[in-house]
Amino acid sequence: MDATSLSDLHRHLDGSMRLDTLRELAAIAGIEVPDDIRFYPNMGLSAALERFAVTVGALQSPDAVKRVAAEMCQDAAAEGVTTLEIRFAPQLHQGADLATIVDAAIDGARGRAGIVLCALYGDPPQLVQSLVDIGRSRDGVVGIDIAGSASSGHDHRLHDYSEAFTRARDVGLGRTVHAGEGHPPEQIRIAIEHLHAQRIGHGTTLLDDRRVLDLVLEREVTIEACPTSNVHTGVIDNVAAHPIARWLDAGVRVCVCADNTLFSDVDARSELTQIATIHGMSGTDVARVIDHGHAAAFGR
Repeated sequence: MDATSLSDLHRHLDGSMRLDTLRELAAIAGIEVPDDIRFYPNMGLSAALERFAVTVGALQSPDAVKRVAAEMCQDAAAEGVTTLEIRFAPQLHQGADLATIVDAAIDGARGRAGIVLCALYGDPPQLVQSLVDIGRSRDGVVGIDIAGSASSGHDHRLHDYSEAFTRARDVGLGRTVHAGEGHPPEQIRIAIEHLHAQRIGHGTTLLDDRRVLDLVLEREVTIEACPTSNVHTGVIDNVAAHPIARWLDAGVRVCVCADNTLFSDVDARSELTQIATIHGMSGTDVARVIDHGHAAAFGR
């Protein structure tokens, strides 16, 4: 694996900045960075999502977004990643309008990574339409996503984003959705059938419903596995319990991603090293995972 070109299709801008950069930008913004900023096992998804308040708070200006996107590309290249996608929710960065924030990320990436624009569970469907409008006119934007976590308190459900995601499909934007991250596999089905998802982020409950598994196989959907992140959010007990080996045995296309290099203190290479230790994973399986990542990248 040392000489292999790697991929990472699921890496969040606001969870993957350098710690020194976070401290510098946070000081400028007057934000305190807690000593326990890192994730830890079984902290729960809600607690993990709360950590982003610090990093997003330090990333309000276009210059900060541009800098972090550039540094992420540098860090990924140092890991051996040649296929990289950076995702973020520009609506959370209030230092400029949506388009300017998106352009800052594109400028930072300079063609070294595709940019995926994230709506968040519960966001108004009109916002998702705005992200599609911005993304369709920029070559640096390769896809859209729904991130975060569904809640009974949200005004909008996954179905409500169908029109925007259909339009994204029609204008050539890739579609990925955080789904089945400890939530029932029905969420994965909705993402595929109604949002035309080509990839699913996390998808840990996929094997709980044979019909959903069959749908993933039929549509050739790729699962973006983020094992360490799943341990931290508590949706699996440990990396050894990750279903990736069983997914591969069932014929599922799956790639391995870091999710948040800062919060989880991981990178693409360390995640691959970890999954190689899972019972049932062979060297050939790891190579397949790497190939799936390159093949599933969104291109325009």
